[in-house]
Amino acid sequence: MSTAALRIVSRSSPMALAQVERVRAELAVLHPGLRTEVVPVTTSGDRWMGDLARLGGKGAFTKEVDAALLAGEADLAVHCVKDIPADRPLPAGTVFAAFLKRDDIRDALIDPEGRTLGELPAGTRIGTSAVRRIAQLASSHPHLECVPMRGNANRRLEKLAAGDADALLLAQSGLERIGRTDVISETLSVEAMCPPIGAGILALQCREDDTDTIDAVTGLNDPTSWKEATAERMFLHVLQGHCNSPIAGYAHVEGSGELSLRARVFTPDGKTVLNAHEWAGPLDPATLGTSVAVALLRQGARDLIDGIAH
Repeated sequence: MSTAALRIVSRSSPMALAQVERVRAELAVLHPGLRTEVVPVTTSGDRWMGDLARLGGKGAFTKEVDAALLAGEADLAVHCVKDIPADRPLPAGTVFAAFLKRDDIRDALIDPEGRTLGELPAGTRIGTSAVRRIAQLASSHPHLECVPMRGNANRRLEKLAAGDADALLLAQSGLERIGRTDVISETLSVEAMCPPIGAGILALQCREDDTDTIDAVTGLNDPTSWKEATAERMFLHVLQGHCNSPIAGYAHVEGSGELSLRARVFTPDGKTVLNAHEWAGPLDPATLGTSVAVALLRQGARDLIDGIAH
């Protein structure tokens, strides 16, 4: 690297900036002399509090970050993998240089009275706008009511305190990043609430011709995260799921090194649930992702996804 600072672009939310600080800290260990600076941008997804589908879906959280990277205003972008659209390729001219070691992939319940999900009475209003969570709650806890809730985690906690909802569902890893695990009343198992594709993984994205930056950050790559993210993103790519599709799943590398992928597709009302779970065996991660997607397509996932307005 040159003596110039490595410029890191990110969303400007407290959570995103906390993620950048993790990257800066890990880079400081890897390259003690490397200077870094943060280039925060506010994305259309952060500004817009309505239905994400009307902004074109998940790309609403990455478009401005990608633009800053491609324009040369920054050298490195930090993204949550779950926010990066997988139904289309990365912006031309950019590559993933590393996937960081994965954080907790589970969802957390925040109930001011400290109850578990199973203890919440009928009619309890759960604050969430995630179609994945809404479909799963409709399937497993139909007596609970979901109310729309957007904004960063701090903002949602404020809305909960203001009475906009009785309880919240948030990502466990996000609450850990902003130091608010004190509010968690229950961490839900992946069986109770299957996570989103890419949960808990931070991706580092560079311009593909910027070999200096790529060389500087590849040492942060976690091979397990790389395998899991590759399988999950290929799965979503083959399914061509859109932002209104209740799709959930996670790949996992066992202690033995074997990779598996479990995935589910739901109808928004939770009444239909398609399941698939496969082990990679000799398959590479991308082929495993393809195989699990094909297994769900055989069960009718295409009609189910295409039948959902977006």
